[in-house]
Amino acid sequence: MKNIFKKAEKEIVKETKEIIEFVEYEETLFMRWGYSLIRTIFGPIVRKLWIHKVEGVENIPKEGPVIIASNHESYFDFICFIAASPRKIHYLAAEKFYKNPFWRPLMKITGQIKVDRASKDKHHTHKIVFSALEQKRMVGIFPEGTRSRDGNMLKAFVGVAKYALDAQTPVVPVGVVGTRDIMPAHGKFPKFNAKAKIKIGEPMHFHEHYGKQHDEKLLREITDKIMLKIANLAEKEYPHAEIKLEEVK
Repeated sequence: MKNIFKKAEKEIVKETKEIIEFVEYEETLFMRWGYSLIRTIFGPIVRKLWIHKVEGVENIPKEGPVIIASNHESYFDFICFIAASPRKIHYLAAEKFYKNPFWRPLMKITGQIKVDRASKDKHHTHKIVFSALEQKRMVGIFPEGTRSRDGNMLKAFVGVAKYALDAQTPVVPVGVVGTRDIMPAHGKFPKFNAKAKIKIGEPMHFHEHYGKQHDEKLLREITDKIMLKIANLAEKEYPHAEIKLEEVK
């Protein structure tokens, strides 16, 4: 009898692992309509009040999977990009947004991807991101991981490079200028006397590394290339790279 229970326990554990392994991004009808409604209502308002200029919209692929990688100075970084983008975008959003009574409904309605930064195990998040890219969606990432408090660019995490290589997906670098003036990291309310500029660069491809093993050194090198492009578009310096912008193809 004891052996039977052990066998049953092993089967349950096995089935549970299989369920956990099967994770995919799912956009409900509620999310689809919610995103469109919010963008239709608030998009023109954001563009009128807080966006001065958008350059390089033509660099966003009209279809297919793509990663949008941007600098991060304010909550208005993703608000402005959503308002300016011709395509729907699903940002990796910190867990704190889902705990906030104001932001939580917005995150869920628009189908953003929750990231629990306190958890060491990010497998669930990674699977959701890869699933979204497999569905040919556009995923937004802030490689710095958090907002800059002083306006200087932070050293980026290598997750953006890992997603790009593993999913064999192009990265579109984006520089956002002026959002810190609208609403800095310590600010609670946006200012109406400041406007942002969004500069969208050409897609970056890393075909030569697709389907190959990649180590931390390569991931850091590719991340640096992406960040140097972002910094150039954002009219800033990225002092953390071991290479120079001139070396980036």
